[in-house]
Amino acid sequence: MELVEQWRQIREQLPADWDDAKLTLTIPRSDQRARVAALLGPASPGVSASGLNISVRRAGGGIGPDHAIRLFGKVDDERLRGTLTLAATVALAPDEPVAPETLAQAWARELAALPPDWSDLLCEVGVDSSDHLDRGALMLAPVNPARVPGRSAFRFRVAQSFGYGASPQMTARCFERLDEEDISGRIAILHVLSDTHNVDTQGPVWRVGGRAV
Repeated sequence: MELVEQWRQIREQLPADWDDAKLTLTIPRSDQRARVAALLGPASPGVSASGLNISVRRAGGGIGPDHAIRLFGKVDDERLRGTLTLAATVALAPDEPVAPETLAQAWARELAALPPDWSDLLCEVGVDSSDHLDRGALMLAPVNPARVPGRSAFRFRVAQSFGYGASPQMTARCFERLDEEDISGRIAILHVLSDTHNVDTQGPVWRVGGRAV
């Protein structure tokens, strides 16, 4: 499993009040350790006998969660392998309240985890209250949202440069509009395609439940 995916899994399991995640990166091949340390240089990793020790801070004082994704992605791009484990966590001090993540922030985080050559996305945003469905659909109108039957959620497509789907910038603005209306929810990127080339079409087609989307 690549380091980016290992970090995402660790991050999902961190406690809600985490402030500092202390990670251990074990690198089986000793000849690769120096290169991995160089790629992770901005994180100021500590060197151990079998790998590296890295600290990811939630806010300030070192690399943050999204910066960690970019650094681990560089290691993955060079096909350098290692095992990332959580060694310890430090909680926020009581006088440091945890601000909930906005939809715009969540969208930026999801984009940061994608490969640089992504071209087409199938995405979903679920709203926390069904009372917000109508207003949410209006705020999301530029991305052409489709209701998910039986759920308080919408699906839509995003294209990075051409083809069918809203631009990532327009999508970000729609999420900002939801945040301004205090409409909270969750964002998920369901499918990703990279480096697609449209030939007399508007782009690729996904089939979900027997239907083209």
